[in-house]
Amino acid sequence: MEPVVPETKVLAVASHVVYGYVGNTMAAFVMQTLGCDVAALNTVQFSNHTGYKQFKGRKTSADEILDVYAGLKQSYLTDFDILLSGYAPSAEAVEAIGSIARDLKLKASTKAGSFFWVLDPVMGDEGLLYVSENVVPVYKKLLRDADLILPNQFELELLSETKINCLSTLQQAIAKLHKSHRLPHIIVTSIQLPGSRSTMSIIGSTAKTDFSPRIFKIDVPAIDCFFSGTGDMFAGLTIVRLREAVTKAGLAETKSWVSPDDVQAADLPLAKAAEKVLGSMHSVLIHTKEARDAELEKLGGPLGAMEKEKDSEKRLGLRRTKAAEVRVVRCLRDLREPKLEWKANAIGASTEHPDEDGKTGKRQDPKDVKTDFPPDESKNKRGCVGIQDLAGHNPQESSMDETR
Repeated sequence: MEPVVPETKVLAVASHVVYGYVGNTMAAFVMQTLGCDVAALNTVQFSNHTGYKQFKGRKTSADEILDVYAGLKQSYLTDFDILLSGYAPSAEAVEAIGSIARDLKLKASTKAGSFFWVLDPVMGDEGLLYVSENVVPVYKKLLRDADLILPNQFELELLSETKINCLSTLQQAIAKLHKSHRLPHIIVTSIQLPGSRSTMSIIGSTAKTDFSPRIFKIDVPAIDCFFSGTGDMFAGLTIVRLREAVTKAGLAETKSWVSPDDVQAADLPLAKAAEKVLGSMHSVLIHTKEARDAELEKLGGPLGAMEKEKDSEKRLGLRRTKAAEVRVVRCLRDLREPKLEWKANAIGASTEHPDEDGKTGKRQDPKDVKTDFPPDESKNKRGCVGIQDLAGHNPQESSMDETR
């Protein structure tokens, strides 16, 4: 089967787990499956994601991140078209990733559109930081160098210094980031605003030449389930589908892949890419939930030997978490042939009303989602819920600082 994109080399700087599909394990697989050549530089090496409540491994220091990149550079192995950066365990690590991005950007500066940086500014959720406070200003300094950022609502608030409580303030925050940091593209991956809990939404924007926003919104039916790694799948799929869309639109040699000002929000390559991303993810997670439900149904019978032990509640929790691992490797057709059932709709000034439905099921907003997990496992875990949290961050990133 032909690759979805033209030859594309991606440097993915994110977390890694040995078991399961989150972080680079998820993002790299998705991108490689669709035709990208991916080099993974891991910011942590864990046995499994932290949704299991126990894991072994270590974080990667800033010096180690830079040392690995220096090894690539000395052998002329830095001919990357795209950089995807996710979780970084410290402010110093964020700075190291920023220096890598600037080096790659400088290298490609003579040819417009030849390098693109997708930055996921992993910091926290629902008013709580998952990283040290000194990480926030470092991310702010990097925004001007990024081409596309993927914040959740709380991260958008931190970066824009705008409290978001309605669709209007969300639009203001997006407009502020476009203007003040000259950001070309933004996708807000998890929004909690007044509205229906039966759907999830993402909201994105590509700036015009004057850096005014072109905002779109896509609604997808929610899945009442709890997953890990959805944010990494979203990021990986977004890179592939955006690359595909800008190639089709003839923008691959345009700075930051920005469309002309006369292209409307719903027709932007970013919007077209997001439609395919959500189509794939909805199908993958539906299949995952079906497999999860079948597995959990087996747990409804007589307890096995290990469940009868004194730590049976813990073991049941581990089995339930394992049952919800995303079946991405069994859903290759869903990745390659997404269902285009949900379309982007432009959001203009006339829709800026506090009561407008602007909610997306947050990647870390499972408090209102019914699950079969113990309460402590369904609290604000990055990337650990279903479509309502479709575009969240890595599961281990929600509680990375719990290990400090």
